Amino acid sequence: IELNLSTMLVKTYGGAVLGVNAHLITIEVAVGGRASWNMVGLPDNAVKEGWQRIDSALRYNKIEMPRKGILVNLAPADVRKEGSAFDLPISIGILAASEKIPAEEVGDYFIMGELSLDGNLRPIKGALPMAILARKLGYKGFILPKENAREAAIVNELKVYGAENIQEVKEHFEGNLMEETKVNTRQLFYEQLDYYPIDFSDVKGQKFIKRSLEISAAGGHNVILIGPPGAGKTMLAKRLPTILPPLSLHEALDTTKIHSVAGLLQSDDTLVTQRPFRNPHHTVSDVALVGGGVNPQPGEISLAHNGVLFLDELPEFKRTVLEVLRQPLEARNITISRARFTVEYPASFMLVASMNPCPCGYYNHPEKDCVCSPGVVQKYLNKISGPLMDRIDLHVEVTPVKLDRLMEHENQSEKSADIRKRVIQAREIQEKRFAEREGIYANAQMPSNMVKKVCQLDTAGQVLLKNAMEKLNLSARAYDRILKVSRTIADLAGEENITIEHLAEAIQFRSLDRDSWGAG
Repeated sequence: IELNLSTMLVKTYGGAVLGVNAHLITIEVAVGGRASWNMVGLPDNAVKEGWQRIDSALRYNKIEMPRKGILVNLAPADVRKEGSAFDLPISIGILAASEKIPAEEVGDYFIMGELSLDGNLRPIKGALPMAILARKLGYKGFILPKENAREAAIVNELKVYGAENIQEVKEHFEGNLMEETKVNTRQLFYEQLDYYPIDFSDVKGQKFIKRSLEISAAGGHNVILIGPPGAGKTMLAKRLPTILPPLSLHEALDTTKIHSVAGLLQSDDTLVTQRPFRNPHHTVSDVALVGGGVNPQPGEISLAHNGVLFLDELPEFKRTVLEVLRQPLEARNITISRARFTVEYPASFMLVASMNPCPCGYYNHPEKDCVCSPGVVQKYLNKISGPLMDRIDLHVEVTPVKLDRLMEHENQSEKSADIRKRVIQAREIQEKRFAEREGIYANAQMPSNMVKKVCQLDTAGQVLLKNAMEKLNLSARAYDRILKVSRTIADLAGEENITIEHLAEAIQFRSLDRDSWGAG
């Protein structure tokens, strides 16, 4: 349409999510001239198809569409607009520009929502980062689908209005204000913080394995569990989040933001208060694991941010999938690059992997015989590259529990809460140690230059480590891993210095480096 003095121009405001952050999108709607419909500003097909949904929704609610030309511009024009969440701000812009509702306050609100054909609002992705942006930019309120209202309302100092349909939004601007959704974020956070349906006391025996997972949790170390089928590897891994330190409110908000962008929050989910536990199947693609796609979305490693990524049957994963893990394990984030843009997703997770010792599962089993032919065991282990294995701090052998241990009473097995207390004490020591280093909270995150300063050994410790390095033929990265694990063991013991006992315990957690593995 041609813009002239008779054309009515109205601006509404929404957001586009890139990575885990929202960016302001201005929706300019001009109504005037001969009947037509045009949309510009780099919209994708889902945004363009919104015209059909908007037309049907307005007609169903007996709101007459203007019989004039309608031009919609989504600015800035160089940012691609994706998805159906622009339906609501476009439709409100049309109503205001055609004088169906007062236009004075329309630009004071941040508006997002997908319309169904009858005018009801469907939930959107990324409500939380959009709410954070709306508060930052000082909008009067955020209008969005009711299913997303509690999620957005955890952002304080922002009025959030959850609408069920477009009629409610129309009436809001006519003076019949919707009810504001309110959430006491801190109260909600502390109410839900310590609830776990599973506990370490469910695991009978396995004292050595529990000790290794306690060390892993205390220092944020990656761990691999090696053992036959039915030994309890998955059961143990699932209980690791129950002994990790509780999420801080800041970590909970960061984690919730990622799950919001991925569209994984339900209408009754407001805040992610437990550390995530992600368990992708071994058929997962590299894009699904690390994120990306045509319209980039966070992958499993980002959904596990501040929590645990569990890869069961590690050798069954495709080699290419495992190799893409190497960079985010070190950098604790993942960058997805496209021709027009680059997005970054956080990926600070603990990797817990499990595997059988051989294809049949019974290599080195105390009671059952391995039926694998010579060389097959080594070939099976070689499915995991050396560089990836070097990034795993603890290699833990899991043996089956005997029947008498399975029949132990619950009070004989230590509870998660007791283990977690020791883990928290060790983490507090590390927080003080790294107080001046931004982004480092646990021993596993130490760079090499800091390892030399923090993990000093006496003469006996240096000799022991030198002998172990030569005998096991360990890499330089494995050398650092042993020192970091030793530091964590010392922290759990409340010791200022690493002793030979701490070092010896750390060395035994490099079992996959031993020559006895894969001998046939």
